Amino acid sequence: MAAAPFAARTAIAQPARRRFRITTHIELIDARGPAKAWVPLPLSTAHQVPYQSWNGARLTTGNVSRSRAVDFDGASAVAAEWDSAEAVPVFEVTYEVETANHRVSLNGRRPVPPPANLDHYLRPTRLIPTDGIVKETALEITRAHATPLSRARAIYDWIVEHTVRDPEVKGCGLGDIRGMLETKNLGGKCADLNALFVGLARAAGLPARDLYGVRVGPSQQFPSLGRRGPDVTTAQHCRAEVWIATAGWVPVDPADVRKLILEERPGAPLTDPYVAKARNALFGSWEMNWIAYNDAHDLTLPGSAGKPLPFFMYPQAEVAGERRDSLDPQQFRYTIGVREL
Repeated sequence: MAAAPFAARTAIAQPARRRFRITTHIELIDARGPAKAWVPLPLSTAHQVPYQSWNGARLTTGNVSRSRAVDFDGASAVAAEWDSAEAVPVFEVTYEVETANHRVSLNGRRPVPPPANLDHYLRPTRLIPTDGIVKETALEITRAHATPLSRARAIYDWIVEHTVRDPEVKGCGLGDIRGMLETKNLGGKCADLNALFVGLARAAGLPARDLYGVRVGPSQQFPSLGRRGPDVTTAQHCRAEVWIATAGWVPVDPADVRKLILEERPGAPLTDPYVAKARNALFGSWEMNWIAYNDAHDLTLPGSAGKPLPFFMYPQAEVAGERRDSLDPQQFRYTIGVREL
């Protein structure tokens, strides 16, 4: 069983930074035969993001036959295996992450050095195409806008103005943006609405990416955009970024504007001052009461017998070669706990 101790903490935390300890506990109820599980880990240091850091240290426990850290298809995870399931398979992963609130300047004049893989964030994925109705919609939205920043803002505003948060959607949604546009059903949750931003941005020639993660603390700005208490099992949330040459990766979250309206200002117009405040704040800044796992799409879990995942935000498991539903607690029991340090 693999395990790594926590590294020593620094004596004094940096101002305006927060540290969280996250524990994911898995139990595979009614398992018969060999089993496997995958727990997502935070963004690797290779991403070099300014709002989140961790040293890779983790503590694993359980009755597993084997466990190891794996990097695959742009994501990281701890993978666990059980050769048999005579007892209920149990696995737990604990790690610590440090975050800092993040804001970028939108008034820059000088170019920011781009990442080497910037073209990667222009490509289509299975559920985020960049042709057909997606391309047509993107060009219609951005036609009157001359600069990349104004085109990005136009797409953001269009999503805020034309979509709704649908609380009946399972989990965070799926992100089938072609289906959303073709059916004109623009309701969904973060994995739908922020994927729509990413797809429209890419179709308009703007590199963009989803970042899949989990809320880990209360918000000091907007109550509905945080999570209180130690249980964050159902607090998964994805955000988005768009690359602007004079600003770098610009954080955006149009989905959370719609969440705030639904939960804090139901029926309020977009001109409501509180809504307008959130709308402006969520183009160019993030409150880091949230951690990011990865920006990957169309992933094949290492050693999996199942189909590729559209994205990797929830723990995953397979028993006797069959994938368990991460959103069905009767099939797959897990908890995600957090403690702010």
